Amino acid sequence: MNFALYKKEIKGSFKILLIFAGVLTMYIVMIVSMYDPELSDALKQFEELMPELMSAVGMTGANETLTDFMSSYLYGMILLVFPMVYTVIRANGLIAKYVDRGSMAQLLAAPVKRSKIAVTQLTALISGIAALIFYCTVLEYGAAQVMFPGKLSLTVLLRLNAGLLCLHLFIAAFCFLCSCAFGDSRYSVAAGAGVPVLMLLFQMLANMGGKLEKIRYFTFFTLFDPDGLVSAEPEALLFAGILLVLSVILFALAVVVFKKKDLHL
Repeated sequence: MNFALYKKEIKGSFKILLIFAGVLTMYIVMIVSMYDPELSDALKQFEELMPELMSAVGMTGANETLTDFMSSYLYGMILLVFPMVYTVIRANGLIAKYVDRGSMAQLLAAPVKRSKIAVTQLTALISGIAALIFYCTVLEYGAAQVMFPGKLSLTVLLRLNAGLLCLHLFIAAFCFLCSCAFGDSRYSVAAGAGVPVLMLLFQMLANMGGKLEKIRYFTFFTLFDPDGLVSAEPEALLFAGILLVLSVILFALAVVVFKKKDLHL
């Protein structure tokens, strides 16, 4: 790693991390505060009124416990979308935007190997994602302890967010690969954002059930199973492990692509 470059990129990520942390703070605190076991029947009625809409955004299932409630209302959409948007923005900015602006020539002019630059940018991206998920974990547990002491298991929350981190590392790996593969940031964003958004739409359609349920086999979001992680189901843990392994493979491929690519600087 080039620590001077790493510090620069972390500093560049700080403001956008604060923005996303602020938005997630609002949603997490609001969702946790909405939990009330006595309202479970009302929520079920609301789900029955608009089953397709609620299923599409993953807000279904038993909500008797705080863990189940958070799993449905936070991990069905909110904690998928916002970290993903952060990832798309930063992955593009760490490689493709440098190339697009011609700034990459300045980095390569220094006596630093391409692989070291790629690994440094990659580490900055992973650090930002990990920091965001870590913040969400602390906030979720803190909010739950303040409003509903003893209702949320820290072990279950850590297992759930470890799976969430594996998912977002995979998305980050794909976006970073796109950033390394395309010299134009427009194409990098189009591919890096377009494919995950399309996969999320597929997941929403699959959640609606019926004939559309088969679409889940065409989206990687199926590998993230919040309810299964809460219950510590072996299949859900295996899927999270698969996401982690695939992310490592894509990260390594991205470094190789950047190292061998003709950048036309």
